[in-house]
Parts: sequence; structure tokens; C-alpha cells
Amino acid sequence: MRFLIQRVNEANVSVDENVIGRIGRGLLVFIGISGNDNTEIADKMVKKLLGLRIFEDENGKTNLDLKAVDGQLLLISQFTLYADCRKGNRPSFTDAGAPDLANELYRYIIECCRREIAVVEEGSFGAEMKVSLINDGPFTIFLDSEDICR
Repeated sequence: MRFLIQRVNEANVSVDENVIGRIGRGLLVFIGISGNDNTEIADKMVKKLLGLRIFEDENGKTNLDLKAVDGQLLLISQFTLYADCRKGNRPSFTDAGAPDLANELYRYIIECCRREIAVVEEGSFGAEMKVSLINDGPFTIFLDSEDICR
């Protein structure tokens, strides 16, 4: 499982020119799911995501997590995080999870986050989406379950 996390001042996602999810200050998270992922891995990744202290405190130090700043989440499924570009110029996506598994785990991650965070918005699984954001920092972090779940 892979999370590409961007700290944002605001972000939104649209399908067919209709905004389906919008947040203010918080985290935009692109979620890639592999064929080897499961709910145990998802639990560890969500715990790490929600515990990241990447928001500034009163002294300007990154000491606060999402909940401490009353931050919001926008979660977007993105199988392209599993692009394999080692051979040729056309990426392979064979490491990405099958759509049924990926959607099930994506829904699971959303529900886990909703138990902890007041505002959790989402994209539309499998849809052609347009994502807009104002990156805060910029501050971008990549989490890979291969590293997190060792």
C-alpha cells in the first residue's frame, strides 16, 4: 500500500466538472493498493497517516498531527502509484491491486479515517477525476507499507 500525502490549505476533486469532495486545511492523500494488501496493512498505514506530526505548532515547529489542528482529509484512490517504469517508456501497472480488492480496501481506509477525523472527503473509485489543491509548504510525504509494516 502506498500513500502520497500532501499538506494542503485547500483541495477538491471533480468528476465531470462537478466537485464531489472539498476540504480546507488538512491532507490530500493519494492511495495506491497492491494485490498483496489487506486490512491489517491498511490499519498500520492509517495509524501512521493520522499520527504524522507535520503541522506547525505555536513555535513554527512541525509537532502537530491532523487531529490537533482540526484538519480535514481528502482521500483519492490512485492505482498509478504502482507504476513500474523500469522497462521501456510505457508504465506497467501489474503490481496494482485488482479493482474489487482495491475498492474494498479504499472504502475500509475511508471508514477508518472517519472514526478519527471529523471531515473526510473522497474521490470516486475508478472515475476520471480532476484534483485541485493549494499545497502548504510545499509539504509532500510518501509512505510505503513495505517500509511501514516491516
